[in-house]
Amino acid sequence: MAAVAHEPITPAEGLLDIFLSLDTPEGFRAELIEGEIVVTPPPDGDHEDCISQITKQVIRRSRTDMDFSGNKGLKLKSGQGCPKDHVIPDGTFAPAALRLYRGADSWMPCDGVALVLEVTSTKPRADRETKRRCYARGGIPLYLLVDREAASVTLFSEPGNDDYRGVCTLPFGKPLPLPEPLAFDLETTDFL
Repeated sequence: MAAVAHEPITPAEGLLDIFLSLDTPEGFRAELIEGEIVVTPPPDGDHEDCISQITKQVIRRSRTDMDFSGNKGLKLKSGQGCPKDHVIPDGTFAPAALRLYRGADSWMPCDGVALVLEVTSTKPRADRETKRRCYARGGIPLYLLVDREAASVTLFSEPGNDDYRGVCTLPFGKPLPLPEPLAFDLETTDFL
């Protein structure tokens, strides 16, 4: 599949329709982020290991029983006249009592999502900046970023407008306190 360069498509020209009709190769994922279509290749094993380590801790240690979805499509508010952002976090956690994923469409609203997780891979800047703004605009309470290049983990909290007001970054190996509804210290030693 070859990519063809062209002028950006405005929302009036049907960017959302084009995005929703994409036929990406197996394992790749396409997202519509701040008016740009972003296609990402399948992740490596270390990326998936980080997700697995976090998921096990959240399921086993959270004060609130949590459901997990890997690669769940979320529709989020967008900025500056763009169509809604369509973002696929590496992981999405929601209180199990909400049964948020049952019967949900491929692209669901983010209402009820407690935490989204991203592990940096081929496009770390998108995880560090662009997706952070998208999740904040969507009102997602917690955004957990595992930055493999920086060997750090960051918890973003207190969403407002285009960013999070709360930011806590720690190096791998240090436990990261997670607030309610999770309410436990995330161990990061296995990320090394």
